[in-house]
Amino acid sequence: MSTKKIPTICGMCTVRCPMIAEVENSAIKFLHGNPHADGMNSSLCPRGVAGKALINDNERLKQPLIREGARGEGKWRKASWEEALDYVAEKLQGVIDQYGARGVALSDRGGPFRDFHRAFLRALGSPNYCNHDSSCARNVQHANQSLTGMGRKGVYYDLKNAKHVVVQMRNIFESISVAEVNDLTDAMSKGCKLTVIDIRANVTATKADRFFMVRPGSDYAFNLAVIHELLAHELYDKDYARKYIQDLDALKEFVRDYTPQWAEAETGVPADQISRFAAQLAKDAPNVVWHPGWMMARYQNTFYQVRSVYIINALLGSIGAKGGLAFVNKPKDAGYADLKHFQDLFEKPKEKRADGVGWKYPQFESGPGLAHLLYEAMETQDPYPVKAYIAFRHDPLMGYPEPDRMKQMFDNLDLLVSVTFTWCDTAWYADVVLPMSPYLERESLLAAKNYLKPYFFMRRRALEPRFDTKAEWEIFAGLARRMGIKELDYDNIADIWNFQLQDTGVSIEDFKETGFVFLTDKPMYRNRDELKFGTESGKIEIISKKLKDLDIESLKPYESPEEPPEGQFRLTFGRCALHTQGHTVNNPALNELMSENVLWINTKPAEKLGIADGDLVNVTQEGYTEQIHARVTEFIHPDAIFVIHGFGHQLPVESRAYGKGLADHHFMKGTLKKWDPAGGALAYQENFVTVSRAH
Repeated sequence: MSTKKIPTICGMCTVRCPMIAEVENSAIKFLHGNPHADGMNSSLCPRGVAGKALINDNERLKQPLIREGARGEGKWRKASWEEALDYVAEKLQGVIDQYGARGVALSDRGGPFRDFHRAFLRALGSPNYCNHDSSCARNVQHANQSLTGMGRKGVYYDLKNAKHVVVQMRNIFESISVAEVNDLTDAMSKGCKLTVIDIRANVTATKADRFFMVRPGSDYAFNLAVIHELLAHELYDKDYARKYIQDLDALKEFVRDYTPQWAEAETGVPADQISRFAAQLAKDAPNVVWHPGWMMARYQNTFYQVRSVYIINALLGSIGAKGGLAFVNKPKDAGYADLKHFQDLFEKPKEKRADGVGWKYPQFESGPGLAHLLYEAMETQDPYPVKAYIAFRHDPLMGYPEPDRMKQMFDNLDLLVSVTFTWCDTAWYADVVLPMSPYLERESLLAAKNYLKPYFFMRRRALEPRFDTKAEWEIFAGLARRMGIKELDYDNIADIWNFQLQDTGVSIEDFKETGFVFLTDKPMYRNRDELKFGTESGKIEIISKKLKDLDIESLKPYESPEEPPEGQFRLTFGRCALHTQGHTVNNPALNELMSENVLWINTKPAEKLGIADGDLVNVTQEGYTEQIHARVTEFIHPDAIFVIHGFGHQLPVESRAYGKGLADHHFMKGTLKKWDPAGGALAYQENFVTVSRAH
């Protein structure tokens, strides 16, 4: 039988790399990157390749389930899709009848395929959509908006054409975007320099020309010293600043005392190294990418640290530059209409949001909201009761701190629904589990990629579902049908795609060969003499008018991070190349490669504690303890310990992951209350623990 090559989109993490599924005899034969996509070079990361193992996993969800016992007890009854969707629709309607549509909430992990389920929520009349971003990149989004008026995705990191790349809290060779990795390695082969600023020597640091190990929480001090050097020695792009940067004098005055000598005491990095680094950046400008980071819900000053990253890029003239933070292009920039949106079929709800975003907290954009404040509203019923919650491809009980505290909040719900393709903590605590087909067994809505070469792309179904699972559009179309939302009552993906493609001049057939429709042949760079920013002034605003009007500082004086109490360490966490947070830990292939996390601890404090490499250790916070094996190394700051996030699973349905490793989010007591009023994100890495050798 011949092999079919089906272009589709990976779903093993939120990057969603373009890929090719080679199918033979209704089975996956081979998975590789889509060679027609920029930067892919036919390559995939380990997680992408493990999509085949996900399909073959007998421990994944197989059919809809309705809870019979107490929440979290693990007592379920199998249900047909008819029964499960009827049940959810009836419960949703009951909440709407008693509390109004505002009593319904939905969250997801963001991404390009959100339009249909967000339209469903809008059709009900609820404003309460959130994504996971307050646990990830809200600080990045709001920092860029406060300076340029654009979101974080308004620029493209043009790594391939860069002369110098700086990554700070961004482990680019482990938290993998395949195209980014390929573009950066291509640039490095041509002489591009790589600088890493981190609390530990991760894989990215091992590839770097410079590695600065900083004291945890002191990154803002390091960046202020770089700004000081660029301004004090007039190393910045004066023409660019004159044309595009507003309030530069205020910035000069603000950083006057933040010298490299001052920063040395805060960060531990020698002053002369900071000075030489700033001078090198100036030489490489404007072809510099100082990446603002991905998961930036870290410290209580992280919003300002990210803001300082964008300011440095601006001083170097990198924002809008080829080889820098180039402006992305939308379909309209290439002369095409955008895809039609299902959300536009319904009036935007006028009701205020339960999380307070947009009215109580006008400094934040209302789109994705702040999920941790939504959960708080479920308990307090302020400003009103939220009684039904759909967690769509989102596991807040693993992704947010204090899961036991969050369960108490969820106990106020009349309905908790998990839509997921694998078991997760939130599914285990839900009232109803609606199993979504894994990405190789489902198609999704068409999506547009804003990019140097904007394009439309398609996720195709490579296989028919092995079990009784459905694509996301099938699930929400089924709910819409039951709730009388005719505009979303679809039973054919082609009809959905044709709706989206209206007015674009593009047809479904145009995606057949490659899975893409590029809207221009060549990258389109903006003229750096004619840049236009999204602020009221049209310039980069060092002093944000919006923040100023709300009495929020644009330039916040540095405060030294809290020292770990005697005998304790700051708990930090991050990613690796083999796993995506918690949802791949039970994957048969990936679990075999990495079944548990280990605790990075510096050699000197480990010696004092009598801990040797490989020892089993206790990690304790306020009487709560878990055990994990130690990795004793010089390549982490002595104040910190580090683990890969996503381990320590306790679900009996996940036999491979069960009981292995440490769950970092269990050691974050009080963190749901630690969030930045300027940036919105939580401060995950403001927690301290004790470590002792297990006896």
